[in-house]
Amino acid sequence: MIKILIADDHAIVRHGLKQLVDAEPGMTTAGEAQNGNEVLELVRSTPVDVVLLDITMPGRNGLETLKELKRQYPNIYVIVLSMHPKDQYAVRVLRAGASGYITKESAPEELIQAIKKAHAGEKFISPEIAELLADYLERGATGEPHRILSDREFEVFKKLAEGKTVTQIAKELFLSVKTVSTYRTRVIEKTGLASNDAIVQYCRDHKIV
Repeated sequence: MIKILIADDHAIVRHGLKQLVDAEPGMTTAGEAQNGNEVLELVRSTPVDVVLLDITMPGRNGLETLKELKRQYPNIYVIVLSMHPKDQYAVRVLRAGASGYITKESAPEELIQAIKKAHAGEKFISPEIAELLADYLERGATGEPHRILSDREFEVFKKLAEGKTVTQIAKELFLSVKTVSTYRTRVIEKTGLASNDAIVQYCRDHKIV
C-alpha cells in the first residue's frame, strides 16, 4: 500500500486529491498538511512513502520544504504540484530532488502514474519537461536571465513582478526587509533589469506572471 501525504494550503484541493488517491487500489492518504512546517512535523510521526507537495504555500514554500524533506528523509519521494506552467519551476524542483512535477491542470491519470513511478524509485518526466531539461542542459547559464536566479531570488523576482513592495514580500516570506532588499539587488545585478517596471514588463513578456 502506497502511503501518501497531501500538502496544499487549499482545503478543497486537498479534499479532491484525497478522493483521487483513496479511490485508487493500492494507495491511501496518510495525512494532510497545509504548509511546509506541517509536512515536516507529520513525516516525523507518520509513515509516508510519497508526498504530493504544492509549490506555493504560506511560510516555508514548497521548494524549501522539498529540499528539507530530501535532506532529512531521502527515501520519501516527492511529487510537486503547481498552478504554474512547467517552464517556471519544473527544472528547479527536479534539480532539488523531486520525482516529478505535475501542474494542477493535468489529468488525474497522469498524477496516479506519477505516484506509481515515484514509489518505484523512478522519475516521472513528461515529454514537455524532457524538452525543458534538454534545453536547460544545452543552454545552461547562457539562456534567459531569470533562469540563472537562485530559487529564493526567483521567488522574490516573481513577487516584484506582481507589484509587491519589499515590505510586503518580507512579510509574505517571513524574511527581514533588509534580506529581501539584498535579494532584489541580486536580481537586478543578474538580470540587468534596473527597475520594478522593467521586471514587470519582462515577466509579462515571458509569461512568468
